[in-house]
Amino acid sequence: MTRVDYYNDPNAPKANSIAVAVSAFIQDDEGRILMIRRTDNELYAIPGGQLELGETLAEAAVREVHEETGIECVVTEVIGLYSDPQHVIAYADGEVRQEFSICFRADLRGGRVRPSNESSEVLWVSAGNLDSLHIHPSIRLRLQHALKPQPKPFFT
Repeated sequence: MTRVDYYNDPNAPKANSIAVAVSAFIQDDEGRILMIRRTDNELYAIPGGQLELGETLAEAAVREVHEETGIECVVTEVIGLYSDPQHVIAYADGEVRQEFSICFRADLRGGRVRPSNESSEVLWVSAGNLDSLHIHPSIRLRLQHALKPQPKPFFT
């Protein structure tokens, strides 16, 4: 399903739903960041997705990373809680979701990088090369917070 992300856009449609989402910031031994190119909007992002019934937030993050990238990981800490009502996501079916996402830091445990039906590209990117990728501002904020850790998680 296609989606359009709106951020601080006065012409954005009004939200009509909210769902719990998770994402994971993972670096390899060289400090490169695991990124995907989403198939639903063609933007680059850290892997993540929606919490499913019967799983914990950490389980959802591990599952989403593996589904989208082939990488196995373990969640180690919370980077931030993102719930900015100025960020809404409009889906082709008419749902307009307000952002509500928990971003985790996770450690790489194994696996082999491969794309999926949700990720047309999976790559390891150095922090210095992030500016060359088309990344939504909400994901850039997560990357900023992950790359400059604070003593407490960020939250909105």
